Amino acid sequence: MSKKDYYEVLEVSQSASQDEIKKAYRKQALKFHPDKNPDDPSAESKFKESAEAYEILSNQEKRAKYDQFGHAAFSGGGSGGYNAGGMTMEDIFSSFGDIFGGFGGFSGGGQRGGRRVSRGSDLRIKVKLNLLEVAEGTEKKIKVKKYISCKSCSGTGAKNGTAFSTCSTCGGAGQVTRVTNTFLGQMQSSSTCPSCAGQGKSITHKCNTCYGEGITAKEETIPFNIPAGVEEGMQLKISGKGNAARRGGVNGDLLVIISEEEHPHLVRDGNDLLYNLYMSLSQAILGSTVEIPTIDNNVKIKIESGTQPGKILRLRGKGLPDVNGYRRGDLLVSINVWIPKEISKEEARIFEKLQDSPNFIPKPGKDDKSFFDRMKNFFQ
Repeated sequence: MSKKDYYEVLEVSQSASQDEIKKAYRKQALKFHPDKNPDDPSAESKFKESAEAYEILSNQEKRAKYDQFGHAAFSGGGSGGYNAGGMTMEDIFSSFGDIFGGFGGFSGGGQRGGRRVSRGSDLRIKVKLNLLEVAEGTEKKIKVKKYISCKSCSGTGAKNGTAFSTCSTCGGAGQVTRVTNTFLGQMQSSSTCPSCAGQGKSITHKCNTCYGEGITAKEETIPFNIPAGVEEGMQLKISGKGNAARRGGVNGDLLVIISEEEHPHLVRDGNDLLYNLYMSLSQAILGSTVEIPTIDNNVKIKIESGTQPGKILRLRGKGLPDVNGYRRGDLLVSINVWIPKEISKEEARIFEKLQDSPNFIPKPGKDDKSFFDRMKNFFQ
C-alpha cells in the first residue's frame, strides 16, 4: 500500500523551513476543511492526510527519520512506531488547533467556531480469511447495524421548516464557564454545555423520525478491500464508515480486525509457509517424485536418492506476499522419514540382511559438527 510523499502533500520542497511547512499546512487544512467542503466526501481524507504530513514534518526528529527511511520509519504501529493515518478530527483540532485560530471561523482545542466537534463512535468487526485470501487479497462485503444520519432532517434533529434557537444556557457558545472560590482565589473552568451538548443551539421542533437525535439505526452493507499479506490480529481502518454523529459532525470509523483460518496442511511463519513431508524409508533411499500442497494448487517436487531426515527444501516465492510489498516468502518443506513400528517377518529378514551392508552402517559426516553446534546453541 503506497502512501503519498509528505512533502508533496503539503506542496513544499524537501529543504523547506519549519515556518514554510507551517504556512503550507495552514493553507492545505483551510482548503480541505470539512466545514468548507460539506458536499465533497474526499475533503475529510485530504484534511487528515495534510495533518498527518504536518505531524511528521513539523517535528525535527520525526522529519529526520522520514527523510532517511521514508514511510518505513513509522511502519508497524508498535514499539514507538507512529500509527500513520490514525488521527481523528478531534486529534487534529486538539494538536494543531492554533493553526486555525483567528481565520475562517475555525478554532482549536477539539472545537470549531467555539463549539464542540461531535464525532460518531467507531465500529469493530472481525473478518476471517483463508490462506488463499491472505495471499491474493480480497474484497469483502459485510452487513453492520449502525447509526446513520437521519434522512428526514438531514441529520440536524429539527423538523423540516423549523428553526433553531440560541441555547439559553450557554448563549450559543457551546460551553459553560464556572467560577469556584478556593483558598487560592477564584478558579475558572469550562465544560461542554449540558443543555445543547456543545451545539450552541436548541431545536424548536424536533424531527418526528429521529426525535431530535439526528441519527437513526439501520443495517448497511459496506464493501471494502483487504490487501494481500495481512496477518492475524492486524487492524484495518475504513474512514467514515462507523456510526454517524448526533446532529451532524464527523462519522466514526469502521475497524476491521483480521483473523486467519487454520490451513489443513500449511503453517504460516511470517511470510514463509511450512509443510511437513512424510516419506517412506524406500522413498528416501531410492529417491522419488512426490506431490505437495501450495496455497492455490498441488505441485510435484523431486526427492533425491539418499535424502536425510530433517533436510529442508526451499521453494522460493511459494509463500505469502509482504503486506508492504517488499518481497514474497518461501515454502519450506521439512523431510520426515516414516519408520514403521511393526513389520512382517519377510520385511524383517530383508532388513537383517541389510544391517551388515556397508551402505547401511552410519558414518560420521561432514555436517556433524554444524549439527552439534546448532544443538549446543539451542540448549544455551
